[in-house]
Amino acid sequence: MPTPPSVRTARVPALAKINLTLKVLHKRPDNYHELRTVFQTISLGDFIEVDYRPAKTTSLQVECTPEIPDNIILRAAAAILQEMRLKAEVRFRLRKRIPMGGGLGGGSTNAASVLLALPALAGKRVSIDRLTHIAAALGSDVPFFLCGGTALGLSRGEELYAFPEPRVSHGVLITPRIHVSTPQAFQSLGRHLTVTPDSRIMNSFQSFSWEVGDNLPAWSWRGFCQNDFEEVVFAQHPEIRRLKKKLISAGASVALMTGSGSAVFGFFSNRSDAVAAAKAFPNIESVVFRTVKRARYRSLWWECLGAHALEHTWPPLSRYAE
Repeated sequence: MPTPPSVRTARVPALAKINLTLKVLHKRPDNYHELRTVFQTISLGDFIEVDYRPAKTTSLQVECTPEIPDNIILRAAAAILQEMRLKAEVRFRLRKRIPMGGGLGGGSTNAASVLLALPALAGKRVSIDRLTHIAAALGSDVPFFLCGGTALGLSRGEELYAFPEPRVSHGVLITPRIHVSTPQAFQSLGRHLTVTPDSRIMNSFQSFSWEVGDNLPAWSWRGFCQNDFEEVVFAQHPEIRRLKKKLISAGASVALMTGSGSAVFGFFSNRSDAVAAAKAFPNIESVVFRTVKRARYRSLWWECLGAHALEHTWPPLSRYAE
């Protein structure tokens, strides 16, 4: 059946992330932990088809197989419609490719995509400051996906700064579908309530930052590429440790678990080597990916929004905005 003229549609990206390094400092008075991390978008991603139509009452629907309880897409849509003071009928069709529960930010990137897409379709301007505020209320990782590329994450990860982008790298992502409890992982780290961060942790993170900032290839900064969660998660799930070792044996210059797990990734010198290494994991889900720089992240959005948004504006500026 033809789409009614009043309906505006778009198919937008929702790329995954990996953590190039992740250091956990002290526990804060609000019971969160102070983090230092570097986020990186990768080519693996979901796609979300959006149908938007103004209405007298708001109706939100999301189609996804398998169904995701309390889907963050609906919460993001409700929040941005409230910010724009609009009522609308919005239908989402989520094509899920990012494995859930792997530390890849699948739910967070879906939420950020909704926050970027709906103003463009609705003809409203929402500043990056307001989008970031809404995103942080939805989840600590959500603000990163408003910008993409490579970013320094501080505080709980929601305080973000543009980071010098390393060369585009090709890699293999292994997703063992093991559920890792993030609260339990934090608890097992044994970080205490203090106002004095561990200088050893900070020094390691600073060394990584300088190496990556010099635009060197992945193999040159591998010694500083660390994830504090690995020690405790590997103790609980030795099979994840074995996957990391297997990536190194397959020739990875850098291999690391992302987030609090359970996915692990490895970087290789080129795509051909990554494709060959993926064959070493015939009985487990693996994906060959490349890192995505901020400029490519934005151009992908402009391409997908097409007639709805102006190019070379960020966040995407609606062509319908007054």
